[in-house]
Amino acid sequence: MAKKSMIEREVKRAKLVKQHAAKRAALKDITKNADLPMEERFKAQLKLAQLPRNSSATRLHNRCQLTGRPHAYYRKLKLSRIMLRELASFGQIPGMVKSSW
Repeated sequence: MAKKSMIEREVKRAKLVKQHAAKRAALKDITKNADLPMEERFKAQLKLAQLPRNSSATRLHNRCQLTGRPHAYYRKLKLSRIMLRELASFGQIPGMVKSSW
């Protein structure tokens, strides 16, 4: 299981991303608009730099919902491979059975 601090850090980042998403998108649109004057685009770029670094969506890292494990993560299920196998073995995931031969 991952350290509690790492899990909490990811939760904090996800909250910041959600909180600043609209403002960040608006500023990015301004910076990419070639029709606007260079000064206005530059001001928007500076405002974008003033936002918290963790409010960028690229700073998020996928983690298992149950254990916080960052590797071997299945996006569709939001679980790591270890928890996926364990839950499948116990019959907790509908339609999934552990193969045996």
